[in-house]
Amino acid sequence: MQANVYFGYHSNWIYLMKREVNMSGQLATKDQKKTSRRRLANAKRVLSFFLIVAFVSIGSSVSTEDTSEQKVEIAMAARATLAFCEDLSIEVGAVELVERASDEGVKIVDVYVRVEGLADEAGKHAVHIHETGSCDPCGSAGGHFDPGPHGHTNPDGNHPFHAGDLVNIEVDESGNGDLKTVTTRITLSEGPLSIFDDDGASLIIHVDPDSYCEGGEEAGCAGGARLACGIFEVLEED
Repeated sequence: MQANVYFGYHSNWIYLMKREVNMSGQLATKDQKKTSRRRLANAKRVLSFFLIVAFVSIGSSVSTEDTSEQKVEIAMAARATLAFCEDLSIEVGAVELVERASDEGVKIVDVYVRVEGLADEAGKHAVHIHETGSCDPCGSAGGHFDPGPHGHTNPDGNHPFHAGDLVNIEVDESGNGDLKTVTTRITLSEGPLSIFDDDGASLIIHVDPDSYCEGGEEAGCAGGARLACGIFEVLEED
């Protein structure tokens, strides 16, 4: 029942995104851009609030032994606004991460990506969390997030075994795409796998699909050039 409530709110967010993202791919006037960005930010705040409420409710319904500490873990969230690497003034979507606890004690992070206005980019595109919270230029996001004593951030090396490796997103002929997936390779909360280290993290959508480098290290096998980028920020509770 609670899960249905969550997905209903997620659908409302997608509707709001459809209204606020410039689907024509053309530059708007300065006032239109400001209005669009303000409405988009508000839409994401609404989504983030309902993500927190929904996952806390889901966690509460799973077990009568949940503690308040577990609910805080379930409620942690982060967001990023995606922009074109060629022109960072053009926003093309958003990302939401929601961390929750598991019976094993391992943190589970739900990943939601929505893009629009990419009609010229129909098809599959690689999606990864990158090691640095920077998008200007997109190359400054660095390699794939892969902390630890034996971390290997080279995008085409040690792939798809990086902590930040995710699955492809598929963009339809209208330029819209959604990705819903789960990872246990990262956390939002403090710890050795946290994306919120000293230099933060970003999400990159690549021009090409991720082949997952089945033949070993090969230039471009992880998606090649960078199409869109967004810097993660912790979603603070009001």
